[in-house]
Amino acid sequence: MIMDGRSARAGKMDEIAPLERRAGLLSRRSFLAGSAVSLGALGLAGCATPDGMSLAEAQKVYGPLPEEKFPIPAVDVTKVDRKYYRRTVRYETEEAPGTIIVDPSKYYVYRVEEDGFATRYGANVGRDGFRWSGDAYVGRKSEWATWTPPKEMIQRQPEAAKYARGMPGGLDNPLGARTLHLYQNGAYTLYTIYATSDPESIGSGVTSGCVGLLSQDMIDLYDRTPVKTKVVVLPA
Repeated sequence: MIMDGRSARAGKMDEIAPLERRAGLLSRRSFLAGSAVSLGALGLAGCATPDGMSLAEAQKVYGPLPEEKFPIPAVDVTKVDRKYYRRTVRYETEEAPGTIIVDPSKYYVYRVEEDGFATRYGANVGRDGFRWSGDAYVGRKSEWATWTPPKEMIQRQPEAAKYARGMPGGLDNPLGARTLHLYQNGAYTLYTIYATSDPESIGSGVTSGCVGLLSQDMIDLYDRTPVKTKVVVLPA
């Protein structure tokens, strides 16, 4: 599979934008990653069922997860547009059930279900200049993974050097509670679908290729996604 020059450069990077909110901690919001490959049109279309989640329901679905290794706080759902709450939608595709489809132009991630439906999650995606499209697969899965900035990032952002030997898993780790690591042809692309605790990032392009879901959504997707699952990223 072939990448254009810009995507190829993005594929060698995995960085986080400048520090924010917590002094000395890299912002999870601008975490980047990405993969590359061209993808032909699939003729996919999704339309929502009328039973969208109410604010009260969202407060339950996105409530705290105290039993986690690092207890996850509740999401402030008022900071998320309701159209990005998790829901079941009609979704016509030829992809097999279980396939993950990312639609960066709409800021959605779909898990294909049976009988023409999909579970749809709101997401953050690559910012302009770092978006990519193509096929990959889940090569491995991680819970509370260690994050290690690549050399290229450290050169651009010297403040990341203190994590050159890895940032342990935790609430401040950019990879969050769960990570699906994307592979192509047996090689790790450096791109992931990861958990974010920043509700304001959902529905925006803030990364350099990684796709982020709210922690509660990411845990739901992670638990239903085995290694080798196909991942399709549509053109933006």
